[in-house]
Amino acid sequence: MSEQPLRICIVGGGFGGLYTALRLTQFTWEEEQTPEVILIDKSDRFLFTPLLYELITEEMQTWEIAPPYEELLADTSIRFHQGCVTGIDTENQQLQLDNHNSLHYDRLVLAMGGKTPLDDFSGVKDYAIPFRTIEDAYRIKERLRLLEEKEAEKIRIAIVGGGYSGVELACKLADRLGNGGRIRLVERGEKILKNSPEFNREVAENALESRKVFIDLETEVTQVGSDSISLSYKGKIDTIPVDLVLWTVGTKVIDMIENLSLEKTTKGLLKITPELQVIEHPEIFAIGDLAACYDESEQLIPATAQTAFQQADYCAWNIWASITSRPLLPFAYQPLGEMMALGIDNATLSGLGINLDGSLGYIARRLIYLYRLPTLKHQINVGINWITKPLTELFL
Repeated sequence: MSEQPLRICIVGGGFGGLYTALRLTQFTWEEEQTPEVILIDKSDRFLFTPLLYELITEEMQTWEIAPPYEELLADTSIRFHQGCVTGIDTENQQLQLDNHNSLHYDRLVLAMGGKTPLDDFSGVKDYAIPFRTIEDAYRIKERLRLLEEKEAEKIRIAIVGGGYSGVELACKLADRLGNGGRIRLVERGEKILKNSPEFNREVAENALESRKVFIDLETEVTQVGSDSISLSYKGKIDTIPVDLVLWTVGTKVIDMIENLSLEKTTKGLLKITPELQVIEHPEIFAIGDLAACYDESEQLIPATAQTAFQQADYCAWNIWASITSRPLLPFAYQPLGEMMALGIDNATLSGLGINLDGSLGYIARRLIYLYRLPTLKHQINVGINWITKPLTELFL
């Protein structure tokens, strides 16, 4: 009887998890070393999060940015399991699943991402909507539809958080609602996009100003109600009527990671080696929002899609290397710049000595993200749709 193949379990099918799985299938394996790769995610669809904003404005369709895993993995040897991991027995290398079954693993990749903290402020969990998942986007679209049907003079929206998500949402919503919207962007810091290149920040500020988005700096939320938001500015609290509150502030590790008896930082992130392995558990790799990953100068690398995308290559290589007795590589982050959508058919890009905005930025962003879609087949399908859609609309 032949021995069971090594099993690699990857928990989380986002940028880190899915791209690690796909990359593993591209390596050369000796026949007796070829592992079984299992990808586990609670959703049936992968989500290309940087394009989630386009669902709000209906510039893109669900199938383009959220293709089913079964479709993406159809031509691979990767097994997909839809479900949740409820616990991890790190000593016996077992995953507990929500169907009461368990899976043994020889290598494990933790890539479940994080969650938006909603419990820190009164009323946020009950009345605000985060913007992280496709379900969040659907909730926002439905709320907007109901508000638009009421034909109110203005639809009043407060977006909490002046980072990338908040700014991109503000511009997209402003373009969708036009003169029928009154949008307020609330930021506790002294400026929006504090970690953004100066070019992108200036373009974003101009985009918000031209769309008449109110920006409240150095302002904190004290409470969210069913139809209001209370804001504190220099000790004075104002309660403002709103129809919709969107919450884009912060990332927190999921409960299961908090409960693991693995080394963590004071913020609850898993401590890992430069090779992306969990401290004292070389068989476990951790990438994305749940891991504390540092660059060569000991600076914490931002937990972005770009970071997870790059980590996936190193993670897959190091798993392959650990099985085939090759040297592991320390992760080397390459900052490639940043892109932001600033409304319909408008974006900004800054990186590698290039600064673009407006229509050129929009086209560049689209092409770069098309290239980063997970499989060639999906890239081709989406690319053809982008080319033919304007022609179809022209003749309809």
